[in-house]
Amino acid sequence: MATEPADSLIATRRKPSFPVGDGLRSYLRRYKRDRELSITYERLRDFHEVIPLADADGRPTLWDTVIYSAEEMPALNEALKQVYALLKVDGDLSVVQHLYVDRVDFCTFGNSTPFRIRIVNAFNDNQDYFYLKKADASRVYGLELEHLLSPNRLNFITHGATLVEEHVAGVPGDIFIEHWLGRRPELKPVRVAKELVKFNERCFVRLLGDMRAYNFVFVVTPDFEEAQLRLRAMDFDQQSYNGRLKFYLPQFFKENAALALFCAKHLRQETAHQYQREEQTLILQRANLASDRLSLLLHEMSHDPIAPIEKVHRLRTSLAEHYGCNDYLRCESMGALVRENLESIRRHVGRAVVPELVPE
Repeated sequence: MATEPADSLIATRRKPSFPVGDGLRSYLRRYKRDRELSITYERLRDFHEVIPLADADGRPTLWDTVIYSAEEMPALNEALKQVYALLKVDGDLSVVQHLYVDRVDFCTFGNSTPFRIRIVNAFNDNQDYFYLKKADASRVYGLELEHLLSPNRLNFITHGATLVEEHVAGVPGDIFIEHWLGRRPELKPVRVAKELVKFNERCFVRLLGDMRAYNFVFVVTPDFEEAQLRLRAMDFDQQSYNGRLKFYLPQFFKENAALALFCAKHLRQETAHQYQREEQTLILQRANLASDRLSLLLHEMSHDPIAPIEKVHRLRTSLAEHYGCNDYLRCESMGALVRENLESIRRHVGRAVVPELVPE
């Protein structure tokens, strides 16, 4: 394991945005992820006024509601409906005529400075959301790896410098810690701890970093006796960029300390090993099912400079030590490291390497 303490996992300078290159663009077109859009991120930037957005309790949020000129709004709303139709029903406008755009919000926090569009069903007031962001190759790789290697499926579209993402519904991790953790009898502690271990492993294998509590959600599904639970990432900006190994292990962030301690309280180390191995097996099964597509994605990722080479070298040294495998030392890209992680868990059947459950 790397030796830096958990306290070192703090926010650093903003990660640069990497353009979607020709190779990745070709991959996205092949799998219908790159489509012509009727609106762009830059067009949404042309708003005239902002109004701070409060939550249901009247507390300020990180979002502002943006206002456009009256002349612009009809065409803008129609264009946003077309994008939503493309995202949800492959562009079939006949089934979304009863929808309308209720609000457009803008957030200056984080790398992607996203727009969030609230769209409403006029017949029953049901709401849905989607996002327009600046297209960043790191984020696109993260979205696609989530789609291929996790139990979750994601819809997103790129076009030029614009990225459209669907909303990931769930209870934000920080809210879950404050109001749900250990307080809901329908959520069995062992089941919560199990999902935390599995989520931790998914992030580590596919090198998704910065999974602090506010960057993932808990999806709670009522069952006939007790609720089922799953953790889902909702921010993919820090896909394979940082050089610190622990940056890819959610358990080591101070924002997640309560979750790590909860796991340590409710799981024996042997049981955690079992759950980690279960998730590794599922990752390999998903990789095998999507082997051709995953191979193409990792090929493009291996030739895409989405992280400085010194970060790649630092991370490969830590991974070689962690897995006891010098094959990592031949890797010269983040894509190669993700591929080597998959090979490592294939080699470690029956003798998985598990980080300690509690923060240092």
